[in-house]
Amino acid sequence: MKRSKDIGSFFQRKKPKTSVEAEATEENVTHQEENVRQQENIVTGTESASKESTGQTDSDASGHSQQQCPSFSSVLPATSSRSTFGGDKQAPSSPTECKDNSAVSDLSEFEDHEETLCQHRSRGDGDRPQALHANISTDRILPGPHDISQSRAAGPTQPQLKVFPRTVKGDRTRAFNKMWYTQHQWLEYSVSRDSAYCFPCRHFSLPGIQETSFTSSLGYSNWKKAMYKDGGFRGHEKSENHVNAMIAWNEHKKRILTDTSMLNALDKKHQAVVEQNRTYIKTVAEVLLFTATQNISQRGHLETDASAKKGNFLGIMDLIAKHSPLIDKKLKAVGNAKYTSNTIQNEILECLSDMVRESIISEVKENKYFSIIADETKDLKKKEQLSLVLRYYYNGAVHESFLDFKQATELDAEGLTEKIIQCLETYGLEYRSNLVGQGYDGAAVMSGRHSGVAARIQAKTNHSFYVHCNAHCLNLVLVDSTKSVPESETFFCLLQKLYVYMSGSYVHQKWLSVQKEMYQGAPRELQRLSDTRWACRYQACKNIKDRLPAVLCVLHDIDVENRGERSVEARGLLAQLDLTFIGTLVIFSKVLGEAKFLADMLQSTSLDLAKAVDLVEAFQDTLQDLRSDSAFDEIWKDTVDTGKQCNVAVETVVKRPQKISSRLSGSIVESTVGQRRCKEGDMELFRSGIFFPILDCLSGEMQRRFSKSNCSIMQGIQALNPKSRNFLDEDTIFSFARIYECDTDDIKHELHQVRRVLERKFQAGIELSSLLEFTIFLEPFKEVFYQLFRLCCIAVALPVSSASCERSFSALKLIKTHLRTTMTDDRLSNLGVLSIEVRRAKCLDLDDFVRRFASHHRNRRIQLF
Repeated sequence: MKRSKDIGSFFQRKKPKTSVEAEATEENVTHQEENVRQQENIVTGTESASKESTGQTDSDASGHSQQQCPSFSSVLPATSSRSTFGGDKQAPSSPTECKDNSAVSDLSEFEDHEETLCQHRSRGDGDRPQALHANISTDRILPGPHDISQSRAAGPTQPQLKVFPRTVKGDRTRAFNKMWYTQHQWLEYSVSRDSAYCFPCRHFSLPGIQETSFTSSLGYSNWKKAMYKDGGFRGHEKSENHVNAMIAWNEHKKRILTDTSMLNALDKKHQAVVEQNRTYIKTVAEVLLFTATQNISQRGHLETDASAKKGNFLGIMDLIAKHSPLIDKKLKAVGNAKYTSNTIQNEILECLSDMVRESIISEVKENKYFSIIADETKDLKKKEQLSLVLRYYYNGAVHESFLDFKQATELDAEGLTEKIIQCLETYGLEYRSNLVGQGYDGAAVMSGRHSGVAARIQAKTNHSFYVHCNAHCLNLVLVDSTKSVPESETFFCLLQKLYVYMSGSYVHQKWLSVQKEMYQGAPRELQRLSDTRWACRYQACKNIKDRLPAVLCVLHDIDVENRGERSVEARGLLAQLDLTFIGTLVIFSKVLGEAKFLADMLQSTSLDLAKAVDLVEAFQDTLQDLRSDSAFDEIWKDTVDTGKQCNVAVETVVKRPQKISSRLSGSIVESTVGQRRCKEGDMELFRSGIFFPILDCLSGEMQRRFSKSNCSIMQGIQALNPKSRNFLDEDTIFSFARIYECDTDDIKHELHQVRRVLERKFQAGIELSSLLEFTIFLEPFKEVFYQLFRLCCIAVALPVSSASCERSFSALKLIKTHLRTTMTDDRLSNLGVLSIEVRRAKCLDLDDFVRRFASHHRNRRIQLF
């Protein structure tokens, strides 16, 4: 109504009028206001004002539109059509009839559509209103040429020509002037017709309005009168229909600019809901990711709202809800859309773990060559879990990435082989041509020459070299060599007895108090001997050696107490801690210290076989150096000093030598024949009976267990090691290249060129020290040294040990505890990936997760799009 009054005042201000003229003007303004209100009703979808113009009351209009079809206003705002609301009807015979009857005619058309819509809805046609919406579209077919606007969204067509066509008007040629665009923004021009048109009158005029030259198909082209004061463009601007159309056009532009239409409002509300849902589902995923990477259990025994201990996951969610109104609102929602159930947890964990696996698989496929490392263990549910790890070279480093836990239902070679092959095929890895190595322990089912897992996989692949875990080999060396020497076996049994005895409650308290009296700093604990990691026994020997005086003091104090069985055990242990025990302790402290360093290096994920061979050879050289008189003298001196410190007899006492039976004369004696233990400093007997046998057994077992370095593959790997004597040896590298089907002719040329490059680098002060450094050096030139770089990638991808699988078993124990034994295998595998590959898990893109989860979850109860 306010706009209508403004229109009236506009016409009243034009010039002073007489009373008769004022009366006529007022009547004209009244008609104009009614037309404006009618147009606003059609554009906005309300019909109350139109009902007033036809004499209907508000209650009648409301009863007709809202009761019969209450939701019609939701369709109407985008549906105002001239062709539907009387655009195709014959124009009235006179302007007066047009003014008086246009609103009534339009309203009848309006009501016809409303009745049609309500009939569709009464029949239950849910999709029919959409068809009706299309029939009353605002973008209708309009008269006029094709090169002007055809829809409201297009806007006025105003071509900027350098020269417009000229036509003869009277005695002069005239043309359209592009300056008129600035003076009359509603103007649009057709080049094909050389005519002008009114954009708002064509698109926003009321239905049934009489056609003018500015809305006809021919257009307006009388350029001579275009700028007349009472005609042409200015005359058209003063017309009532144009004023109404301009008001409608301005309202249309205002709605677009301010974005206040119903569709945009609904879209904004939808986007706000989606953003809240995405934030909430991200929070749920972050909590699950945190608990998975920290090996924290998620679920509780009772997860109801009334429970005081609902589990770590719900507890953390409640804690976040105290600081986030959004999370609090979602958690208190009615129904089952909280997304905290165990089913949703499993879906989220699966999605997160799949993202980690995909990053691993993409790196493997980019480098192409990889090795598989596998081992199995039994969990607390007594299920056999097979751990699978991939080893490959990527971006200047060697990676050993955990892939999956698989339950091994069949433990024979055929069942394990099928399980491994099935896992590789599941993740899309081309194992037939790209699997270059296998790493397992030495169990017969895995390493069998004819029907083991390694042999079966080699039969299905082109070249998958089997590597027996070097860490296991070293452990077997220590086990076998220890059992071969009775004195060493007795020594370790005595160490275990000391640990058990000192762990008793009464003895342990005395052990701690004695240490506090004799030593500064924190007390030490005796270490339990590991049956599977013999190199870790070094710490047990070191603690006993450093705290031997305190051990003897505790045993002596308990011995003099005379308290039954405890004192008897102390007296027996005390009698065995003689000079022989001390000497053996010194030997194994020295040997196991070197072995532990080698074992730690062999378990490194970045270690390659070339470096492993160097470390094994270095350990063998150390054993040979220990088997010398100077090394023995040092060890014996350490033994005597420790004995004096512990008040153990070390003085040499000459005794009658023991005679050997005459039946053994002329024979070579290879075993003991009843000689006494080394006591009171019998150095020679200790040297020949204990020291040399231990070192000889170690050296022999090392030679037997690590003799596979003589094969062509191991020699080829050594030929790619810059520190090897056979570095870049052609014959060795050719043998290695033929195994993996490389072109030897190309390798020959590449070797010649790479030697020259390395010489220049060496002169510049750059020196390579390992196979990995040589691979990194070749990577920028991999297109030039293609075959050589390929061999290096294969060499570094070959496994050294299965320590990564052993580390995954440690994570398995933390995940599947006694309170979580009912966990499913899929959930265990997903948690294992997130826990072991924690670096990748913490770098996941949660926006990508939301997209994946939404597509997989199919938006059952929550909108994420």
